[in-house]
Amino acid sequence: MEIIEGTVVLSEAGHDKDGIYAVIGFADGTHALIADGKRRLLEKPKKKKLKHLSPIGILEQMNPTQTNRQLKKALKAFDARGGQGR
Repeated sequence: MEIIEGTVVLSEAGHDKDGIYAVIGFADGTHALIADGKRRLLEKPKKKKLKHLSPIGILEQMNPTQTNRQLKKALKAFDARGGQGR
């Protein structure tokens, strides 16, 4: 699966290892901007190398006016094992 804006990813390296995030943009060809709405807010996303991210799904409703609360709620549907949860 290709990593595009709106992809739900699992962090595979760093202090945020095993965290579930949404890709909200790209800094350049090798870095994605990720946020989870709790530790990493949409206003201050984390810059992470693409090779340290593993795609696990796609957010169905990713829009530019999304709030941190909406993002956090949408990511709760994905569990740490890489599948869709509740």
